[in-house]
Amino acid sequence: MKTGLQKFDRANRRAVVLLITLVMLVVMATLAFIFTSRVATERYRNQYIVDYQIARYSCDSAAKYALATLEDINDLQLIARPNEPDFSDIFTLSRAEYREFVAAAAIEKIAAVDSNKTLDNVNDINDVENVENEEIADSIKIRGPYGAAWPLIVKPSEFEIGKAKVRIEIEDENAKYPLGWAVLGDKDVKRQARAGFETFCEWMDVNSVDIRLLKKQLKEIGEIKKFKMDFQPIKVTERGKQYIKKSERIKRRKGPSRLKPKTKTLSASVHRTTFAKLFHSSLLDIEPLTRTAIADENARQAAVKYMAMFGSDKVNINTAPRQVLESAFTFGGDADRIAEEIIQRRRIEPFVDMDDLKKKLMRYSDSIEKCEKYITTTSNFFTIRVTATSGVATASTVIAVIKGNKEIQRIATISN
Repeated sequence: MKTGLQKFDRANRRAVVLLITLVMLVVMATLAFIFTSRVATERYRNQYIVDYQIARYSCDSAAKYALATLEDINDLQLIARPNEPDFSDIFTLSRAEYREFVAAAAIEKIAAVDSNKTLDNVNDINDVENVENEEIADSIKIRGPYGAAWPLIVKPSEFEIGKAKVRIEIEDENAKYPLGWAVLGDKDVKRQARAGFETFCEWMDVNSVDIRLLKKQLKEIGEIKKFKMDFQPIKVTERGKQYIKKSERIKRRKGPSRLKPKTKTLSASVHRTTFAKLFHSSLLDIEPLTRTAIADENARQAAVKYMAMFGSDKVNINTAPRQVLESAFTFGGDADRIAEEIIQRRRIEPFVDMDDLKKKLMRYSDSIEKCEKYITTTSNFFTIRVTATSGVATASTVIAVIKGNKEIQRIATISN
C-alpha cells in the first residue's frame, strides 16, 4: 500500500516540476520576446530619427535650390498642342476610356514610327505596353500647357543628396481655382462668386451635402477676414528698444526717457499669407475635396488638386482647365461658351494678353470685361513641392511664392 502511495506522490512531484518548468519557459520566452521587441522598436526609432534628419536636411537644401532655380526662370514658355487633346478634358474620362484613348494614341504613333506595323495590325494593347522607344512612351502622356503634366511648369527634378532621394515639383497656382473667391467681400459679386464655387464643385463631383458644409466653413473664415482683389500694403507701428546715439543718451539723462514708435510698411502679400494659414487650418475640412470616384493617376482626380489654397486671386486662361475657366467666367456670363473657345484657340496659339483675348473672342467682349480683374494670361503664383526620402523616413515641404520681375516673395511654407 505504501509503495503505491509513494509511486503516486513521486508521479505528482514530477508533474508539478514539469508544470513549473513549462511555466518558467513560457515566462522566459515572453520576457525574451518583450525584450527583443523593445530593442527592435528602440533601434527602429533611432534609425528613423537618423533617417528623418537626413531627409529633412536634404529637403531644406533642395528647397533652397528650387527657389534659386525659379529665380532663373525669366520667361515660362507655353507650347502649342494643335493635334493633341486638351489636358483639361482628360480628368472627365473613366479609367477604361482613358486607357482606350492612350492605347489609340500609342498605336497611331507606333504605326507612324515603325514601317513594319500599320494601324491594322497594331491593335493589341500588349503592343503598346511592350514599346521600348522613349519618344513613343512620352508621346502617349497628355502634355500640359508648358509641356510637363498639368499643373507642373517643368518636368519634376529627381536627384540624390547623400543617402536621400529628392523630388522637386513646381506647380502653377494661377492654373487652379482660387479658393479666396469663395470668401470675397465685394457684395456686388457675391452671387457670382457663390455660383462659380458651386460650378467648380459640381464639375469635381463634390456632393450637395459636402458643398453646403464647405460653404458654411468658408463663411466662418470670411467673417474672420474678407478676401479682396486689390489688397493694399499695411503699416505697422512697433514700440520697443531702439539704438540711441551716445550724445542723445547724455541729453536724455536730464529728462524723462521716451522711445519713438517705429513704423514699417508690409507688402500686400501679407494678406495672402493670412489666407494661406486660414485655408490650411482646422477651420476648413478639406476631406470632401480629397475624395475621388476613380483611383487613377490621370482620370477623375480629386478636387483639391485643382484648387489654389495659398491666397492667389487670378486664373491664367492659358493654363487653367475647363472647370476652372467656367468658374472664372461666371463673373461675366457665357462661361461655358467662352471656356470652349479659349480651349480650342490656346491649343494652336496661347493668348498674348487681354487685348488679344478680346480681339479673338470679340463677340464675348462684354462678358470678358466683367471678368478682366479675375483672369490673366501669365502666371506669377507658384508652389514648390519638395519631397526627400531616406530609409524609412520622408520629409516634405511646400513653399508658395509670388515671382516678380526682380524678386520672389515667399507667401507660406508648410513642412511635414
